Amino acid sequence: MIQVAKSILLVVSALFPIVDPIGGAPVFLLLTRDYAAETRRVLARRIAVDSFILMIASFTLGAHVLSFFGISLPVVQVGGGLIVISSGWAMLNQKDAADRPASRTVTCADALRQAFYPLTLPLTVGPGSISVAITLGANAPQHLGPNLLVILAAAIGSAFIAVTIYLCYGYADRLASKIGPTGTNVNFKAHRVPAGVHWSPDLVERREQTARFVAAA
Repeated sequence: MIQVAKSILLVVSALFPIVDPIGGAPVFLLLTRDYAAETRRVLARRIAVDSFILMIASFTLGAHVLSFFGISLPVVQVGGGLIVISSGWAMLNQKDAADRPASRTVTCADALRQAFYPLTLPLTVGPGSISVAITLGANAPQHLGPNLLVILAAAIGSAFIAVTIYLCYGYADRLASKIGPTGTNVNFKAHRVPAGVHWSPDLVERREQTARFVAAA
C-alpha cells in the first residue's frame, strides 16, 4: 500500500503542474463565454473524461506505440509543440466580441464537437503531459504484479487530476471571479502561450478582453 501511495503521489506531482487546470480555467472560460453555465459544465465533464483516458492511454500504451512506429519522445514533443503554436495562433486571431456575429444559442451537441480537439488536446493535456505520462509508463516495473499496482496508482492519480479539471473548468466563472481581472490577465499571459507569441499586440488586446469579461461576470 505504501508503494501504491508513493506511485499515486508521483503521478499527481508530475502531471498536475503541467496539466494545470487552475491556470487553464480562465482560458477555458474565454473560449466558452457564449455558452450557458450548464452547457459549460457538460463540456467540462467530457474534457475531464477525455483527459483521463488520454493520460492513462499515454501511461500504459504510449511507449509501446512509439516503439512500434519507431518514434522518439523528442519527436512527439516537437510535433505537439507545433500543434500548441497553431492553436495559440488561432486563439490570437479569433474575432473580438465587436467583430463577431450576434451571439447564438450554443447547444450541448455543438459544444461537445470541440471537447477533444482543441479543448482536451492540446489545451488541457498537451504534448508535455503526454510526454511525462509516457516517460512514467516506460519507467514502470515490467513484472506483472508490480506493473498492475503501478497502473492502478496511475489510474487513481489521473482520476484525481480529471476531477480537478472538471471542477476548475465547470466552475471557471466562479474561479475567475475569485482570481479577479488582474489575476486573470497574469494567468492568460503565462498560461499556454507559445514562446515568441506573447509579444503580439493581439494578445495584449486578448488579455484585456478576458479581464473585461471576468469583471462583467
